[in-house]
Amino acid sequence: MSMKKLGAPSSVILVNLDLARGNDDERLQELRQLAESAGLSVSAIVRGKGTKPDPKTYVGSGKSADIAALVSQTGASVVIFNHELTPAQQRNLSILLNCQIIDRTSLILDIFAQRAQSYEGKLQVELAQLEYLSTRLIRGWTHLERQKGGIGLRGPGETQLETDRRLIKKRVKFLKEKLLTLQRQRGMQRKARVKTKMLSVSIVGYTNAGKSTLFNKLTRAETYIADQLFATLDTTTRKLFLADGNTVVISDTVGFIRDLPHTLVAAFRATLEETTQADLLLHVVDANNPNRDEQIEEVNKILREIGADTIPQILVLNKIDLIRSALGCKSCVRDVYDRISRIHLSARTGEGMDYLRQALLEASMENSKKWHVGSANSTRTIRDRASAQ
Repeated sequence: MSMKKLGAPSSVILVNLDLARGNDDERLQELRQLAESAGLSVSAIVRGKGTKPDPKTYVGSGKSADIAALVSQTGASVVIFNHELTPAQQRNLSILLNCQIIDRTSLILDIFAQRAQSYEGKLQVELAQLEYLSTRLIRGWTHLERQKGGIGLRGPGETQLETDRRLIKKRVKFLKEKLLTLQRQRGMQRKARVKTKMLSVSIVGYTNAGKSTLFNKLTRAETYIADQLFATLDTTTRKLFLADGNTVVISDTVGFIRDLPHTLVAAFRATLEETTQADLLLHVVDANNPNRDEQIEEVNKILREIGADTIPQILVLNKIDLIRSALGCKSCVRDVYDRISRIHLSARTGEGMDYLRQALLEASMENSKKWHVGSANSTRTIRDRASAQ
């Protein structure tokens, strides 16, 4: 379900129920940023507390009545819940409030649909949307039925619900086959890069941490930059030439966010393979964000989910031009193996970028040594086998 089908509402109401998860103020602020990133105007915010969600409306009858009053006062046509609603809750709220109900997952999916530029990115978003929609199909209340998409498409004795499910299943199968083909093509390209022995680096981090700004600063690319969530969706890869003549391959990837829908993680797994196959991760953090430690953990959690948690990381604390006192004096920190493990810099002003280039140079030199050692060992093994014969 896309906001493009909603008639571009000018105002929305945000709803957040505090279930003792912690950081509710930050979660609500993040929801506001998501709504604004989708091009929506927030006219009101409803907050509440509870121990568990109401099975019928998530927020209960009293809070539902408050939201209904606000809908009437503001004229908002959409209410966005900062939670994942069940199909029944979404249907009940839609009837009760007489407006469209969007949950957090649906909002993120819509932003991805608006921002995807590449052919593969669009396929991935459509797959995620359809897999999400398939869980919303309830007898007597389906999105495809509203669109009259089933006329002339039903088989003998087939209900509208069964038609919807069959069409979605068929389209999902087609999309997965297309994405698998693109994944294989990318795998061949990756093998070609591996043969050149170039260091592969992926830039990861929480959304809006400044990854694309850093990528552009390093590679002199012109990747789209904006002060909004999920400004970058499609993975961009460039070569970076180092001072010693070696070359590294750097990829700018989609930003992460807490409670990232599993359908998106699954759909974007092919693109995220650039991360899982990298030799080094540059984990970019917004040093100016008071909740940066929680954001670091959220990114590491998703890296564990996609199997990239064992790849060496360099923590890049960005935006030091906005904050300094909390970071200490050192611009570069080395670990017990004398490798650069943390860098403080500003991708916007360029301050501290020399430390990052030095870190990449050292990593590239170490990578070259591994290749030479591996090549020497392989040659020795072949020679030993020949001698034994």
